[in-house]
Amino acid sequence: MSKPTIAIGGASGFWGDSLSGPTQLVASGQIDYLVFDYLAELTMSLLASARMKNPALGYATDFVTVAMKAVLKDARARGIRVIANAGGVNPRACAEALQALAGELGVGLRIAVVEGDDVLPLLPALREEGVCNMQNGEALPEKILTANAYLGALPIKLALDAGADVVITGRCVDSAVTLGALLHEFNWSMDDYDRLAAASLAGHLIECGCQGVGGLHTDWESVPDWAHSGYPIVECSRDGSFVVTKPAGSGGLVTPATVGEQLLYEIGDPARYLLPDVICDFSQVTLTQDGAHRVRVDGVRGLPPPASYKVSATYADGYRCAAQLTVVGFDAERKLRRTAQAILERTREMLARLGLPDYSATRLEVLGAASAYGEHIVRSPMLEAVMWLAVSHTHKPALDIFSREIAPAGTSWAPGTTGAGGGRPAVSPAIKQVAFLLDRRRLQATVQILGGERMPVPPTQGSMQAAAPAPEAEAGFCLLPQADFIVLPLIRLAYARSGDKGDIANIGVIARKPDYLPLLRAQLTADSVAAYLARLVKGKVTRYALPGIHAFNFVCEQALDGGGMASLRHDPLGKGMAQILLSMPIRVPANMYNDAAAE
Repeated sequence: MSKPTIAIGGASGFWGDSLSGPTQLVASGQIDYLVFDYLAELTMSLLASARMKNPALGYATDFVTVAMKAVLKDARARGIRVIANAGGVNPRACAEALQALAGELGVGLRIAVVEGDDVLPLLPALREEGVCNMQNGEALPEKILTANAYLGALPIKLALDAGADVVITGRCVDSAVTLGALLHEFNWSMDDYDRLAAASLAGHLIECGCQGVGGLHTDWESVPDWAHSGYPIVECSRDGSFVVTKPAGSGGLVTPATVGEQLLYEIGDPARYLLPDVICDFSQVTLTQDGAHRVRVDGVRGLPPPASYKVSATYADGYRCAAQLTVVGFDAERKLRRTAQAILERTREMLARLGLPDYSATRLEVLGAASAYGEHIVRSPMLEAVMWLAVSHTHKPALDIFSREIAPAGTSWAPGTTGAGGGRPAVSPAIKQVAFLLDRRRLQATVQILGGERMPVPPTQGSMQAAAPAPEAEAGFCLLPQADFIVLPLIRLAYARSGDKGDIANIGVIARKPDYLPLLRAQLTADSVAAYLARLVKGKVTRYALPGIHAFNFVCEQALDGGGMASLRHDPLGKGMAQILLSMPIRVPANMYNDAAAE
């Protein structure tokens, strides 16, 4: 019988996160499990490239050489088990490297490897069957670099059942590292969907490291001690309920607002958050302060999982290069724009002389000019500005020419030009992402304790059952004559957080007080958000409601210029889009003005 409450610490939100996460969590003495998330969608292509150069690579090497080297001894001494998707495209090599480290440190360790997410061998057959891009219906690209299915939590549970001290996976959904631990500890049935959904939400709240406990919070000045920011801990009970907290004495902030921002992060339709083990309905979730830096989460519901795995594939589509220059002095923005135009004109002439085609795309942004806000703000004359000039091309030599022609601007044109001393900007492949669905019966996941036999993971049943749409909260606000209103920016009424899924931006907005929700419902519509963000969002905007936390989630399509490494934008992941939306003017009744203005 396991303990009534299991504590799980989220040590990493991405490959490259701070070492303070695992060291802080292990030293706290507050956790039973340490879990790591390393695999952003495009990280897989970087790992695949590393493996092509060296068959012993293809995993997040920092997991072994930095994180585990720092905490492995202490974690074993405290009985803390570790789960990580650090295996990337080569989980076995990751496990063997960790085993070698354990030998050097004199630590006995049972390491399990989860494999079976690689879909590349199936691609020829899938193309013949007409499998296509799930977002636009187009045929799959010919030269795919990686194709990996998002596996679920059952293989992790089986590895822990077999006695693993450390479980290393390849591609799995980010929350599976948490759900797998709880399935093992509480032995829930795989059709106990409400509990599976609650545990998946617990995993979602800790999968981005500090973001779950005050990182990137709208009210950033209220978050103490950034240098010692806490990493999140979920304390989970057998009934599926859980509390979000952080190590005692660490920095950061745990409130319904900070947890709510992470809840909304990149979830799409909150009533239909699709995972391999369960479809989650977060629309009625409630968040309650349960003591200092403790938030209780309730109201999660679950439905049978989909019949298909989602597969994330990456492919190269030409090359890209992004250059920066700084200009100081009067008319800085105008000088930079002329500089960029001169660079493009000069290099286009060079390409033509060599018989090379024009750039596939170009993008100029003047950083500091708030160009993403467009006409929504009044801009003051700039005395310093930074040029972001990004281009793409089908031929790498064309971008080598572009890269060489940046530094000459320092002596050729605008006075006050500087900031090109970091060397020539790098030319890199333009890696794009495509997703498609795969019948889960087509893959066979396996679990193996190093040195032991491989165990097949039994198949789980999926369903085509559709989740109910997130209900919109009832109307309850009547617009009054203009004279009875004061105009305030949205930030006075709401918190917001944004992020990406390919070329789709998610913007979650939480009313600071329940009384503000009808006001936001009336004015913060899908159409008004689409109009306000028209400079950035070229596709459809859909609004979803989460009345349990007085919130909306806006899903903005064609919003990131292709997204990820394919985008030429300075903010290809949409991290600043919520900040832009928070400047949107909202009419506030005069009788609410003092209350809202004080926020």
